Amino acid sequence: MIHSMTGYGKSVLQLPTKKITIELKSLNSKSLDLNARMPSIYREKELSIRKLLAAKLVRGKIDFSIYVEATAEDTSTQINTPVVKQYIEQLKQVVDGDAIELLKMAVRFPDSLNTVREEIDDNEWQAIETQINNAVNDLVDHRLDEGKVLEQDFNKRVITIGNILEQVIAMDPERVDGVRERLLKGIEDLKEKYDENRFEQELVYYIEKFDITEEKVRLKNHLDYFIECINSKDSNGKKLGFISQEMGREINTIGSKSNYAPMQQLVVQMKDELEKIKEQLLNVL
Repeated sequence: MIHSMTGYGKSVLQLPTKKITIELKSLNSKSLDLNARMPSIYREKELSIRKLLAAKLVRGKIDFSIYVEATAEDTSTQINTPVVKQYIEQLKQVVDGDAIELLKMAVRFPDSLNTVREEIDDNEWQAIETQINNAVNDLVDHRLDEGKVLEQDFNKRVITIGNILEQVIAMDPERVDGVRERLLKGIEDLKEKYDENRFEQELVYYIEKFDITEEKVRLKNHLDYFIECINSKDSNGKKLGFISQEMGREINTIGSKSNYAPMQQLVVQMKDELEKIKEQLLNVL
């Protein structure tokens, strides 16, 4: 079971005087890259939010947002009446003006308005925490759904590589015979006598040098292990990335050793499938 790093989660909390919306967006990243946006009143809770998100989401570029929308009359700003009255009296000594105009001028001066700092209500924060967890769970579910799509694609491409590998295995005896024929033809073209025993010894050495038996076995094992890890309980994109690197190493070695055009064409097909796997692995948690 694998999880994608791409996902979206959302949860909405309706309170008597405001609506609070929690949103989470996730993209692929090599590590946890968390960006949190929230009103200043909730900033003191940012550390605990980050710990929660790190524990549940593990990795990815995460955008976390809390939006607050007032749904009833609720203000934390109050007029500093004594100060405003003093400003108006002073203005009257400077200019003659309508009381409304003087008031408009007075409220623009320093300390005319007092902003009362809001305190987080414990019950309200508990409700918000619940919604944060709901949004996280929504994101995790989205990641799982995306992971199922990736899993299907991986299985298909690994099976394709395995099928091509079977063609390589079936073609190998033909490749060896081709090497033998090319060497014999080369010697015959020279029109020189040669020691058949020495020729066989050199041929065995040449064939051993380009033998791909170990690479075929290791590649088959890597393919099986890749599928085993996909079906395991945990999602580990980095581990799958390491296995794909090993698969690439064996495929490249088969290509360099094959010295046989039809087999090299099959190697190109395996490389193409593996590159598509590696691209998708960047999205796996």
